[in-house]
Amino acid sequence: MFELSSKDQDEITITTKERSVKFNVVESEIDANLAVGIIKGPGEFEIGDITVRGIATDGGGTIYDVAVGTVHIGIIGGIEDKMDDLGMVDILCTGSVKAVKEVEPKLIVAMGNVDGMVTDLKLSARTEKKLKIKKPDDLPVAQEVIVLN
Repeated sequence: MFELSSKDQDEITITTKERSVKFNVVESEIDANLAVGIIKGPGEFEIGDITVRGIATDGGGTIYDVAVGTVHIGIIGGIEDKMDDLGMVDILCTGSVKAVKEVEPKLIVAMGNVDGMVTDLKLSARTEKKLKIKKPDDLPVAQEVIVLN
């Protein structure tokens, strides 16, 4: 269905059979190699088989609610406002313990201070090069932290 990867703590890339889309939470940018170039800021977009809803934050940034099939991915980085606007999230890409506690995702992709996050959440983290989700049932039953590198 899709895979998540990250080469930078501020970026998450979602790759499906049709598309590869890179989200930069610090710059509020989406790069999908489209003819229109880089998408900046909030809005609603369909990029191949990926549906994106960019939500403006109080600080002028953008957080993303991304749907691939029936799996919802929240990409927020360290931003902690507008969590109610994300809705139900299966996977949360964040560096914020507060956001994890508020959203309660099944899977956390750590962005930023991993050690502080796992200590505060009382969870262990596993490191992966890429996280592959073939079907919604691949999501863990108990909350888990993944570090992508």
